[in-house]
Amino acid sequence: MSQKIPDHRRVDKGEVYTSGSFFAPMKWHWRHRLAACRTSLSTLLPSDCALCGLSAPGILCEPCKSQFFRHMAQRCQRCALPVSAAPVCGACLRNPPAFDATIVAADYQAPIDQLVLALKFGAALPLAPLFGNLLKEAMIVAAPDRSNWPDILAPVPLGSQRLIERGYNQALEIARPLARSLTLPLLPSLLIRVRDTEAQAAMPARQRHQNMRAAFIVPPPSVTSVTGRHIGLVDDVMTTGATLHELALTLKRCGASRVTNLVFARTLPR
Repeated sequence: MSQKIPDHRRVDKGEVYTSGSFFAPMKWHWRHRLAACRTSLSTLLPSDCALCGLSAPGILCEPCKSQFFRHMAQRCQRCALPVSAAPVCGACLRNPPAFDATIVAADYQAPIDQLVLALKFGAALPLAPLFGNLLKEAMIVAAPDRSNWPDILAPVPLGSQRLIERGYNQALEIARPLARSLTLPLLPSLLIRVRDTEAQAAMPARQRHQNMRAAFIVPPPSVTSVTGRHIGLVDDVMTTGATLHELALTLKRCGASRVTNLVFARTLPR
């Protein structure tokens, strides 16, 4: 009777491999290669728009892109919530976050939320280059002068348990094509989550901040990459900003001069 080989898992550079199978690393390699191929082919062959389902030359048709990804001129420069006229909203004036600016591609509402959920929980990795491209366009609109861009990009890190369960970090998947398109260096391990925090979806804002406290570090070899630099934090969704605030605090304790959030979708206040 053959003995079952244990299904040990390990995380390496944002990927999960199953050491119980010889072909596991190959499987993950080709999964990402095929995802990249599908994304490239979508620009050459007719397909269906991910939002409306009509024929489109890429993942999004032009009418949906124009309708759902209009760049609002009036957003708070710090937290990216809509404002009427002032450059910074009242909440950020009363209680300034540790980060200095936030740039978003869209609001987190229907039908954009379905794209985010598909990437985050459905392993729809071909959406990541789309998110990165839309963030690049938002970046150029918000900061047309390249001297105002971050010096380096870093994804919001996942805890080890969630990374094992999910198999990838959606923030890193977005950061890769974004860094390439902006020709900015990407440091995937600039920040490390040192403890697995509880899921924040159902928590009130104050509890979210407490949940994130002291959850991240900059490892000693990376401190020199942070000191005096403008860091761009990449993530899929910003809700209360508690995670990004804690990350910015961590970076500034290590000498970062400025922190800008580059987030695909921003949750609006209820």
